[in-house]
Amino acid sequence: MGYGQFSFLLCLFLSVFFFFIHTSSVPQRSKLHSSKIQKNLTVDPSLVLCNFYYYTSSWNMSIDCCSWDGVICDEMTGYVIELDLSCNSLVGKIDSISSLFQLSHLQRLDLSENNFSNFHISPEFGKFSSLTHLDLSWADFSVLVFEQSELYGVIPESIFHLPKLKTLDLSNNFQLSGCFPKTKWNSSASLIHLNLQGVNISGNFLNGTIPSSIFSLPSLTNLELSNNHFSGQLEDIKSNSLLSVDLGNNQLQGHLPESIQNLVNVTNLDLSFNNFSGNVDVSFFSDLKHLSSLGLSYNSISFTNENKVNFTLPESLVYLQLAACEVKELEFLRSAKKLEHLDLSNNKLQGRIPDWALSNWMFSLNSLNLSHNMLTSVNLSPFQSLETIDLRSNSLQGSLPIPPNSTRFFFISENNLSGAIPSSICNLTSLVMLDLTRNNLKGAILQCLGNISSLRVLDMHHNSLTGTLPTTFRFGSSLRSLNLHGNKLEGKVPQSLSNCKELQVLDSGHNHLNDTFPMWLGTLPKLQLLSLRSNELHGSIRTPMIENIFPNLRMLDLSSNAFTENLPTGLFQHLKSMRTIDQTMNAPRYEGADGYYQDSVAVVSKGFERDIVRILYLYTVIDLSSNKFGGQIPSIMGELIAVHILNISHNGLKGHIPPSLGSLSLVESLDLSSNHLVGEIPAQFASLISLEVFNLSYNHLEGCIPQGNQFQTFENNSYEGNDGLRGLPLSKGCGNDSVSETNDTVSGLDDEESNSEFLNDFWKGALMGYGSGLCIGLSIIYFMISTGKLMWLARIIVELEHKIMMGRRKKQRRQRNYRKRNNQL
Repeated sequence: MGYGQFSFLLCLFLSVFFFFIHTSSVPQRSKLHSSKIQKNLTVDPSLVLCNFYYYTSSWNMSIDCCSWDGVICDEMTGYVIELDLSCNSLVGKIDSISSLFQLSHLQRLDLSENNFSNFHISPEFGKFSSLTHLDLSWADFSVLVFEQSELYGVIPESIFHLPKLKTLDLSNNFQLSGCFPKTKWNSSASLIHLNLQGVNISGNFLNGTIPSSIFSLPSLTNLELSNNHFSGQLEDIKSNSLLSVDLGNNQLQGHLPESIQNLVNVTNLDLSFNNFSGNVDVSFFSDLKHLSSLGLSYNSISFTNENKVNFTLPESLVYLQLAACEVKELEFLRSAKKLEHLDLSNNKLQGRIPDWALSNWMFSLNSLNLSHNMLTSVNLSPFQSLETIDLRSNSLQGSLPIPPNSTRFFFISENNLSGAIPSSICNLTSLVMLDLTRNNLKGAILQCLGNISSLRVLDMHHNSLTGTLPTTFRFGSSLRSLNLHGNKLEGKVPQSLSNCKELQVLDSGHNHLNDTFPMWLGTLPKLQLLSLRSNELHGSIRTPMIENIFPNLRMLDLSSNAFTENLPTGLFQHLKSMRTIDQTMNAPRYEGADGYYQDSVAVVSKGFERDIVRILYLYTVIDLSSNKFGGQIPSIMGELIAVHILNISHNGLKGHIPPSLGSLSLVESLDLSSNHLVGEIPAQFASLISLEVFNLSYNHLEGCIPQGNQFQTFENNSYEGNDGLRGLPLSKGCGNDSVSETNDTVSGLDDEESNSEFLNDFWKGALMGYGSGLCIGLSIIYFMISTGKLMWLARIIVELEHKIMMGRRKKQRRQRNYRKRNNQL
């Protein structure tokens, strides 16, 4: 949401409030001269924000200041006790001398949704001894509620000790610094809500142990310390006032302390994503009668049910997350009849969902995640309120189960489903994402799927579907990702896809499509990935007649088809996203998916096909290999500087390699093999420091192989089949690389003569080294070697050096790839 621009000098404006304070026992309400107001306020009434009228429009001399909008005074004393300036386009700096801080009786202050960007929060805020509510959210402060305010700077510890402070929310401000108080928490006797989620107060995030004194605050009801680096064990928890405790995404360890059972009034308890260990029986929570939300996912615990008859989780339970907790059965949930969200993924559930669960949760369950278990069958039809269903990676067999019409997100990939897709799935008119990947589904793709206007993701790759692609995509379609890779589809790419203006990913590779290149797909303004590899596409790719096509394309894979004539120079001229390096490029996003679905695409690199998941937006790929392209490599390809993978191998390309390809500074894999290329390898290639895979084999290249940088790491197979190439790592020497013409140089010497001459030269050098210093002597030996007398030894030394360097480079490359994968994941 963009803010309008106001010239509102906050420092001068807040000086108005000095007149709210009066030192007499019965203060008189201030009167402000109209010229003073005009001097301090500059308001542009043409700019409107947040659908609120301007508070400042009522701030004039004709009425009492305590009647001004946003100002509330105490009726007995006349002191200003509340000030609401939210969403009022305030711009400027609140420094320590601002008269705002003279409002010593202020109880509520709201400066939210303004623009104080690049300014620190003053420590003077800590002097509001009567303050009970402070809201600076979405105020763009550089550094109290301050949720997601992009605050930075030092938080004064006195903030934590304000005696009347009831709510402190500093969540998701990653640039804060300061110290987390470990004592004097008792002075915060009024504190009710404390939210320090994802706050960088000590180090990168809050760390160390959680002070037990926090759990002793008498009025504290809400404690949120998730997404930090707290470690160690939880100490005694004595509070019975806490209603909500969120300690998820930390590094807490040890067994769950029995003192958790003292939280008899807690309704929300989240300990997910920590390092807790040991067995946790369901009876552990027997005293938490009001529990409505419980999260224990992704620890190292085993959730057991030893006392099946005596206790189950309470009926009040609404939200349960027990992912990766070694859960084996559902009996402990028999009494939980109000469940809305259930996550039991990555467990050991087998068989099928019990009948009592179907009846208990028929009308309540909204989200169900049973992925990565061993379920063999499910019945989804009884659930009337399900919106999100995740059954990926189970052992489900038989036909595709049809979810209720309320379903919006349906993930059931990587199972053993077979048969045709039932037509009743088209009744899911609210469907947003459908993922049927890696099953054994057969038959045609239902044409009616193209009529679901809400559908954003349709993923059916790696099945056995036949027939044609849907031709019924309507104008205004929401489709963003269509992946039908690895089926048996025939026909053409349907032109109805031109109606899908939101489409970002189209992968129909490894099918039997028979068509020419669908240049009209270039009219899709958001298309980032186009893969039509391994089909029966043919003909030439002609110069496009439309301007500004494929403006955002970053992955183009047309490999293993039958395209002919020259490489598409006219197409390369239009690929804007490949011609500029954009570090801010974002991945395709799917709102409402809760992170469930991530695009993937099959890419051939290093000779192997691999799926790139989640990070596909980081890669820029052109793969035109295994076609029938002829002519020369156009020099314009060197302008595609954002490319990471370039593969034009196994074609009929002729002529020289253009030196412009040396400008591809980000290229990691370059494959020009199996063509008819001639001439030398451009010396500019030596500057490709990101290059990891390099293949020029089976061409007609000649001359010296460039040396230096990454070229030290490539082996013989990168150059084989080019009889005219010389230089390392090949056996034919080149120029001054100390391997030149080795056989000719030593051909006049037999082994015995060579050894004798070597010994003479060695001792000459050794004696000189004894008299003049070992370094000089060895240098002379090296000189004699390099002048040609001992070329066979020179070759051994150089090759040994090359192997050492190559091993070192490989190690560095592995380390770099390891770091890169970790960062991308």
